[in-house]
Amino acid sequence: MDTPSRRDLANAIRALSMDAVQKANSGHPGAPMGMADIAEVLWNDYLRHNPANPRWVDRDRFVMSNGHGCMLWYSLLHLSGYDLPIEEIKQFRQLHSKTPGHPEYRLTPGVETTTGPLGQGLANAVGMAIAERVLAAQFNQGGHDIVDHYTYVTVGDGCLMEGISHEACSLAGTLGLGKLIAIYDSNRVSIDGPVEGWFTDDTSKRFEAYGWQVIGEVDGHNPDEIKVAIDEARAVRDRPSVIYFNTVIGWGSPNKQGKAICHGAPLGEDEVALARETIGWHYQPFVIPDEYYRAWNARDRGASFEAEWNKKFAAYRKDYPDLAGEFDRRTHGELPIEWDRSARTYISEAQSKNEAVASRKASQAALNAYGPLLPELIGGSADLTESNLTQWSGSRPISKASAEGNYIHYGVREFAMAALMNGIAVHGGFIPYGGTFLVFSDYARNALRLAALMRIRSILVLTHDSIGLGEDGPTHQAVEHAASLRLMPNMSVWRPCDAAEAAVAWKAAIERRDGPTALLLTRQKIPHQARTSEQVNNIVRGGYILINCQGKPDAIILATGSEVDLAVNAAKQLNSMGKNIRVVSIPSTDVFNAQDDAYKELVLPHDCDKRVAVEAGVTDYWRAYVGLNGRVIGMNTFGESAPAEALFKHFGFTVENLINVVKDVLAA
Repeated sequence: MDTPSRRDLANAIRALSMDAVQKANSGHPGAPMGMADIAEVLWNDYLRHNPANPRWVDRDRFVMSNGHGCMLWYSLLHLSGYDLPIEEIKQFRQLHSKTPGHPEYRLTPGVETTTGPLGQGLANAVGMAIAERVLAAQFNQGGHDIVDHYTYVTVGDGCLMEGISHEACSLAGTLGLGKLIAIYDSNRVSIDGPVEGWFTDDTSKRFEAYGWQVIGEVDGHNPDEIKVAIDEARAVRDRPSVIYFNTVIGWGSPNKQGKAICHGAPLGEDEVALARETIGWHYQPFVIPDEYYRAWNARDRGASFEAEWNKKFAAYRKDYPDLAGEFDRRTHGELPIEWDRSARTYISEAQSKNEAVASRKASQAALNAYGPLLPELIGGSADLTESNLTQWSGSRPISKASAEGNYIHYGVREFAMAALMNGIAVHGGFIPYGGTFLVFSDYARNALRLAALMRIRSILVLTHDSIGLGEDGPTHQAVEHAASLRLMPNMSVWRPCDAAEAAVAWKAAIERRDGPTALLLTRQKIPHQARTSEQVNNIVRGGYILINCQGKPDAIILATGSEVDLAVNAAKQLNSMGKNIRVVSIPSTDVFNAQDDAYKELVLPHDCDKRVAVEAGVTDYWRAYVGLNGRVIGMNTFGESAPAEALFKHFGFTVENLINVVKDVLAA
């Protein structure tokens, strides 16, 4: 047969997409069929990638923020030569396949980030573009541009309706991310139908106001116009670009194209057959002729791209051996050789300082100790830097004028901050951290959830962790948030009680490569706790005996964060009364739960069921530790507006009340 035309190659995407959705009897055929022509031009004419090495460090990044249209992505990966065979396409949306219902990071070769919750892929792409720009500023030297790639992200009408798109795109324009290109699939249809009834924004003016280059209106089914538009976007390097492609959802389906009915449901066997005739696709389901595979195959081209870069990097290594070694270390996610020894030294120093300090301040001290060791740390705050204390002595702001810094002023954009951090993390070369109040983690929650789902290293600095923040009142006082984050699979949560625990928490977060970590920190000062060297070493186990007693304990008090000192003082008084009371500090329940049974039995023996947990948060979470015979001193209401000392007394967080509760448990 003749060499396939561009339309033929795009039709291969359409055929695979409608066949896979039909076989699964679920999915979203409309977007892949409508975007196929755009994707064909982008992937065959512009995208620098290597299917044989999906993790090649200087590849262009491609993200589908409208992740429901993932059969477009899977089709592109399959056709261009990634390790995604046709059997996986046939298993779309099936158990344990590499083609899940929305794209998943780490699962499918070539998928750069998990998308599906609309707008988040766009924010991830902004994070990736920030990472590319900062990494280039830190490593590129005259004549050696070893970091030089684009980030392309597809978005739909739904993505631009989501509030996170405003947060992320506003910051992207402010930072002038010129190698970020958004491909707007403007088909004007969402699940409920034509969007004119609920989405009439002048999005062109909106993006112009953000400081983006706006290109449109472009016929998304005309390859020549598509190519001109992408060239125009790539020609501007001082601001991001958005290309408005007018497309027809479900293009090629004679009875369903342009209608909401093809957004999220199979076309049906009869309509699939009609669509085949309409687009001139005369092959059986899942059959792609060899000529098409040859035309699509990007493995040779990708190998050439990577070989060219390897030659460039070899020259760079010769001229800048130290920088090359550092680049290798950072892009492989490895920590410096001296890291562990230096961090342990700092933990010992933190333990030796007998001073009361807010754990947010202890966190900043840890940053000042660890920051000089870790040039990959890239921090920020959602306009709460002076409250979160997320800056350290070496922090330098990143701006449009200068990308050589390591600190992002995210503005009041908690959700975007967390999602941008996800993009920075999956890009590689950085360990991102970002701060806000614990109560405002709700704003960012879905991005935190995706970080946990992707098992990526990002660090949340969540201060003002309880009613202890005081006068700002219940709108700002976290009550249910610690428990809520602890319930999230693969989210590690630390609530340290002093500077030593804060130092260990930061070290654990930095070393954790398989998931995000939330650090819950106080506004108010909390006392330092005396420890033996063995106790200091046991902090990293998430829970340990802080105050022990002679022989078998009569009762055990469990506490975290600011309530640990309360537990210690109560135990000392009870022990002076002849009771045998143990105090267990549990700064991280998930880390403690992962310890071996022998250690957990040593700390919390089963034959001591007289237990009291104390934490200024909801009580139900602690039932797993205190059992039916135990008690929990906590919060089952929202807080009040008053000074912290008055609030703790009002809600029963006093030594006197804790002693009485322990006595009641012992008497039961």
